[in-house]
Amino acid sequence: MTKLSHSRLVQLYGVCTQQKPLYIVTEFMENGCLLNYLRERKGKLRKEMLLSVCQDICEGMEYLERNCFIHRDLAARNCLVSSTSVVKISDFGMTRYVLDDEYICSSGAKFPVKWSPPEVFHFNKYSSKSDVWSFGVLMWEVFTEGKMPFENKSNLQVVEAISNGFRLYRPRLAPMSVYEVMYSCWHEKPKGRPTFTELLQVLTEIAETW
Repeated sequence: MTKLSHSRLVQLYGVCTQQKPLYIVTEFMENGCLLNYLRERKGKLRKEMLLSVCQDICEGMEYLERNCFIHRDLAARNCLVSSTSVVKISDFGMTRYVLDDEYICSSGAKFPVKWSPPEVFHFNKYSSKSDVWSFGVLMWEVFTEGKMPFENKSNLQVVEAISNGFRLYRPRLAPMSVYEVMYSCWHEKPKGRPTFTELLQVLTEIAETW
């Protein structure tokens, strides 16, 4: 993981393993967790800033996708914000390097249900396209200023709802063009979802029209 280096990834400098507890040394991000950042500034962030947050994260994920890494736990809680409000992806504890863009997890492993696509909670199957689904949910978190997705549903109810075609509603702050990007990430079939390269291009085009 120390070999991963991108301006939108929190840099891992090293791990101290000689004795417990283990210590991880990373880049310092002054504004902390993105989820808290959004909630603490509710009503104060312009839609341009919210879109910029999504672009930052998409840039980092495009780099991971290009280098055959799957994050597997992409969410606002796992992104950090710098002193200049640049957002970077962190928490690589579940990240995997894959040669064929697919990773099948051992049965019984825990995963974040409300950020996961059908192939994960039915077959434990991860790919860059499952990260794309999670990115759509993360975009929803950003444009709701830190709401919990499916806040009134249990994990079991979420699995049932998603399996039956239910998707998250359009946030009040999200223009239709932005919601269409989110929705494209939630295609039932992985092949029907865009790549991060395609997502980054679309987000850039939207930003240029604002």
